[in-house]
Amino acid sequence: MAIIQKKYIGLLGGSFDPAHKGHLGISKIAIKKFKLKKIYWVITKKNPFKNKTFYSLNERIKYAKKITKAQKKIKTICVDNTIKSSRIIDVINYFIKKKKIKNILFMIGSDNLIQFHKWKSWKKIVKLVKLIVFSRRGYDRKGMKSLVAKNFKNRIIFIKNKPITISSTQLKSQTKSNI
Repeated sequence: MAIIQKKYIGLLGGSFDPAHKGHLGISKIAIKKFKLKKIYWVITKKNPFKNKTFYSLNERIKYAKKITKAQKKIKTICVDNTIKSSRIIDVINYFIKKKKIKNILFMIGSDNLIQFHKWKSWKKIVKLVKLIVFSRRGYDRKGMKSLVAKNFKNRIIFIKNKPITISSTQLKSQTKSNI
């Protein structure tokens, strides 16, 4: 495993539809393990791979801020209007060019690593940041065999965390069944 010497910030991007304890758990692990000065939860208006969100953008931001309130090193933001995009490559470029932050850890789950090669400018993303991949039950093996993992081993750090037993999809289906 690569040792991180410089001061890094973390980016955890997504629709956070809704944010949950799994997001919070991996953020806390990353802060501790990599001595991060800050993690930005970058909430996008819309996931490019999904048709629509369940909760409104305002509801998602409000809830993410609520569950991170006690975490001084986690900041919830939405920069879609500022950068005119929901794509993570544009978010990363915004942090590099406008915020002058070059040491970025981009955090994803192993489930996302499997499809990462379908993301806009995925090769450039992996070259600009260190990719931190958190374990997701049932996805780790496929993630480690993914196109990205095969081609960019030295740019990826795999984290063996306790299984995350919650997902936004689960929470939404529970909400739907209670309506």
